[in-house]
Amino acid sequence: MTTLATPRKRMSAGRRHFLMAAPLVVLLLVLLIYPVGQLLLLSVVGDQGFTLSQYHRLFESSVYVNVLLITLKISLWTTFFAVVAGYPVAYLISSLSAKRKTSLLFWVLLSFWTSFLVRTFAWVVLLGRNGVVNQLLQALGILDAPANLLYNFGSVLVGMVHALMPLAVLTMLSVMENIDRNLPRAASTLGARPGTAFWKIYFPLSMPGVAAAAIMVFVTAIGFFITPALLGGRKETMITQIIIDQVQQTMNWEFAGAVSVLLLVVVLVVFAIYDKVLGLSTMTGGASTRVRASGKESLSRRAGDAVLTVLANVSDAMFALLPKRVRRSVSGTGQSRTLWWIVLGVLAFLSAPAFLMIPLSFDSGSGLTWPPKGFSLQWYEQMFTSPVWMQAITRSLIVGVGTGFLAMLIGTPAAFLLVRANMRGKSAMLAFVLSPIVVPRMIIAVGMFYFFARVGLVGSTIGLILAHTVVAVPYVVITMMAVLRNYDTRLDLAAQSLGAGPWATLRFVTFPILSAGLMSSFLFAFATSFDELTIALFASGGLNATLPKQFWDEVTLQISPVIAAVSTCLFIFIAALIWLADRLRRRSLAN
Repeated sequence: MTTLATPRKRMSAGRRHFLMAAPLVVLLLVLLIYPVGQLLLLSVVGDQGFTLSQYHRLFESSVYVNVLLITLKISLWTTFFAVVAGYPVAYLISSLSAKRKTSLLFWVLLSFWTSFLVRTFAWVVLLGRNGVVNQLLQALGILDAPANLLYNFGSVLVGMVHALMPLAVLTMLSVMENIDRNLPRAASTLGARPGTAFWKIYFPLSMPGVAAAAIMVFVTAIGFFITPALLGGRKETMITQIIIDQVQQTMNWEFAGAVSVLLLVVVLVVFAIYDKVLGLSTMTGGASTRVRASGKESLSRRAGDAVLTVLANVSDAMFALLPKRVRRSVSGTGQSRTLWWIVLGVLAFLSAPAFLMIPLSFDSGSGLTWPPKGFSLQWYEQMFTSPVWMQAITRSLIVGVGTGFLAMLIGTPAAFLLVRANMRGKSAMLAFVLSPIVVPRMIIAVGMFYFFARVGLVGSTIGLILAHTVVAVPYVVITMMAVLRNYDTRLDLAAQSLGAGPWATLRFVTFPILSAGLMSSFLFAFATSFDELTIALFASGGLNATLPKQFWDEVTLQISPVIAAVSTCLFIFIAALIWLADRLRRRSLAN
């Protein structure tokens, strides 16, 4: 009986694994792999068959190579500043008590979820000739006339770092929260000075988070177009803007495919290096799957250790200059007043631009100038009485809710499979799940647009929901994997020992306990869809714009204070979502 039951159990487990993975696999194959593959194939297939003419055009002129180099320069500098400035924030938050951690984390999440468009447009107002920065500099006597702070490399870099630093903070924080703070303290009790304890003990343990943050910021930055388009000039054109021009203005799909291949190759090379060094599992909060071989230390590792030694000695020398009372408090808590001021300054940098929209939305004047003149609700009235804006808001809500439910239904079984199932090929499955993050969003958007145009889904709500689900489902899987790793499976075993079947256990035990996590994953997918512009730019259609698409059209065609009113409403809406998600998280911990 036992020998006969084993194959049946294996077959049953295999079918169960197939059913759990099938929806996500089908979704990504049909709406990601096939459209993107079709777009990339266009770059080598012409009317006469196989051809490399598009690549010859791509490399025969220095224009496109220069654009790629500019893209890499902006992306690398953005990554550097976002990670360096975000590290102290993640470090401090990870060391705080639960209540204080929640307070600081709220401001990071608020900046993270506030629309890229809102934050970028805020910098247009801040850095404009009559903006806050110029007004302040003239008031202080530093400038006699307004400076040209917009449409240059500096403004693009500031906007990009502001947009992507919250992503770096949250990625590093997920690793730092799992570092045992007793290890640096143990080193200190053994005679290590604070700088040595940090650089030689703590910092190496946080490196997986730093590396994951760097690659996430870099890949997002290299596919970015919102900030360069609004804050940059002609010299700051990025490669994604070339793709947009080729599709929207000339309908040259073949050349757009060639440029997309170039962009994708750069991204895949970066991810391949990351996977070889740390493993993709670290992106979901798992441990590194790459273990260094024993034997001689590599030259790079010795060089890295030498650099950390120098940094430790410099830090200890600076630490010795502090008063004894300050040194005692820092060595005991790992915090300092200087660290707090740095973190508060970074959080102010992240939050202030969005808050700027609030007073401007009540301006009684007709232009976005600082300071506001008078008080009026006219811009809110125009927004709520405008059929264009209300249709865009309604459509975004419908698409967001549909995306949230569909991504949750598809992503949750996949998360169960990746965490609980004992099967081969988990790493390959995880890489496949993360593919919408790996592939730049612009390539996904153009590929889907080409595919939707052929099947008649351009401008349809169903098409937008499906497209947004593709880019939202990896975040649902990552969220649910983190929740399931902290789930006590003994509760399920206890229910089964009392006679509950698998479905009864899921319905009455597992899902009620995971309800807060499921709701958080839904909100994650909803917010991802609600703020998604790249896909909506192509697939929403001219008369069926989502809210980000309508916002983009208004910003690029005309500057109106109505935009400040829309920005304020979005800001408040996102703050409410974060508050709700935090309440759900607390409820989950209480259970």
